[in-house]
Amino acid sequence: MSAVFNFTFVPWFRSVAPYIHKFRNQTFVIGLTGEAIAAGKLHNIAQDLALIQAMGVRIVLVHGFRPQVNEQLAAKGHAARYSHGIRITDSVALDCAQEAAGQLRYEIEAAFSQGLPNTPMAGATVRVISGNFLTARPVGIVDGVDFQHSGLVRKVDVAGIQRTLDMGALVLLSPFGFSPTGEAFNLAMEEVATSVAIELRADKLIFLTEVPGIRMEPGEPESEDNPIDTELPLAAAQALLAQLPTAQTPTDTGFYLQHCVKACKAGVERSHILPFAVDGSLLLEVYVHDGIGTMVIDEKLEELREATIDDVGGILQLIEPFERDGTLVKRDRTEIERDISAYTIIEHDGVIFGCAALYPYPEARTAEMAAVTVSPQSQGTGDGEKLLKRIEQRARLQGLDSIFVLTTRTMHWFIKRGFQPVDPDWLPDARKRKYNWDRRSQVLVKKL
Repeated sequence: MSAVFNFTFVPWFRSVAPYIHKFRNQTFVIGLTGEAIAAGKLHNIAQDLALIQAMGVRIVLVHGFRPQVNEQLAAKGHAARYSHGIRITDSVALDCAQEAAGQLRYEIEAAFSQGLPNTPMAGATVRVISGNFLTARPVGIVDGVDFQHSGLVRKVDVAGIQRTLDMGALVLLSPFGFSPTGEAFNLAMEEVATSVAIELRADKLIFLTEVPGIRMEPGEPESEDNPIDTELPLAAAQALLAQLPTAQTPTDTGFYLQHCVKACKAGVERSHILPFAVDGSLLLEVYVHDGIGTMVIDEKLEELREATIDDVGGILQLIEPFERDGTLVKRDRTEIERDISAYTIIEHDGVIFGCAALYPYPEARTAEMAAVTVSPQSQGTGDGEKLLKRIEQRARLQGLDSIFVLTTRTMHWFIKRGFQPVDPDWLPDARKRKYNWDRRSQVLVKKL
C-alpha cells in the first residue's frame, strides 16, 4: 500500500470509529422513496444498509411506491388522483398498489441477497423479513373527499418487530395495512415510517428522498449562498413549518419536514432528510461529522441555546478548572457579563455542561470561536460537536465565510472537524494585535 493511502485511511477510519461504537445496537427506521428505486439506486442503497447493519445497527426499512403505482395506473389508462397530499385509492388504484408492492418487495429482497464478491456485501448474509406488522384504519371522508381505500396507521406490532430485529434480521415494511376484518388499506410511506419510528422509540428516522434537505433560505433557489441547513433544532423546524404553506407534493419544503417534526416531538431524538441522488448519502450522514442532508434534532433532554445574564455564574464555574490548568485564557466575570450574548451553552437539567463564544470580525468576514469548554462528565457524548455546529450556524447567519480558534492543547479535535492550521499572521488585524506571542497558540480556520 502507498504511504499516501495509509496517511488518508488511518485518520479517516479513526474519525469514523466513534460513530460505529455510538450507533451499535441502536434502531434506525429508513424511509426509502419509490423514486429512489425508480432511479436505479436500490443496489447501492442495499449495500450501504448491509454495511450499517453489519456494524450493529438494527434496521427497519419502509419502502414507498408512488411512481410505480402511477406507472401501473397509466398502463391501465387510469389517472392518479390526490387530495390534501394523499392518494385517493379507488379499487383500480388499490390493485395497482398491491401489484407494485409485490414487485418492489421482490426487488428489495433480491438486492439484499446479492453476496457479490469484490463489493462491500461480499460474504454478507442479510435476512429480510416482512409481515403484517401494521393495523390500519381508513382516512375516510375529508372536506367532502372520499379517500376510499387510503388509510392511516392504527397500530404497530412493536413486539413482533422487536423479536424480528432481535433475530438479527432487517425488517421490511410495505406501505400497506390491514383492518381487523382483513380489509387492505394503501398507506403513505412517510406516515408508516414516522409511526413505526415513534412506536419503536427508534434512535433515528431517516428519509432517503428526492430533495437534498432543507436549505437555510427555503424559498430561495439553490446556490452557494443558500446551503443545506445540516442541523435544525426542533423549535426552529416547527417555526419554519408554521411559515410554510401546507405541503402537497414531495418536493414541497414541508413535505418530509412535517414528519421529522412529528417524530421528534414524540421522542425520536434525530430525524434526517437525505438525497438519494448522492451515492453513499446514508453513510455520509451517519458516519461523517458534518453529514450531507438536514437533521432535525430534539433538544428537550439537553437544551442548546444562547446564554443570558443568568448563566454567567454557571459559565464561570464550568471554565474555571480549564483556566487554572492553562487550557483556557482566564476571563473575569465582568468580561463574560459584557459578552454574554456571544455565548452558546448546553444545559442539562439546569446545569451548564458546555459553552462556546462567537466573536465576529465582519471586516474580514470571519469570527473567533472562543472559550470552547465541555465538562469532563459530558466529554465524549457529542456536546462539543453540538456547540461547534451551533456556532457555525450563528456565523453563517451573520454572512461570515469562516470561523477560527486559538488553542494550545486541543488542535487535533478541531482538525478532525474540518479546521486547518494557519500562520498567526492570517488573523484579522484587530485580533492579531491581541495575540499573545508568549502563549504561542495554534491558529486553526474552518471555511463555512
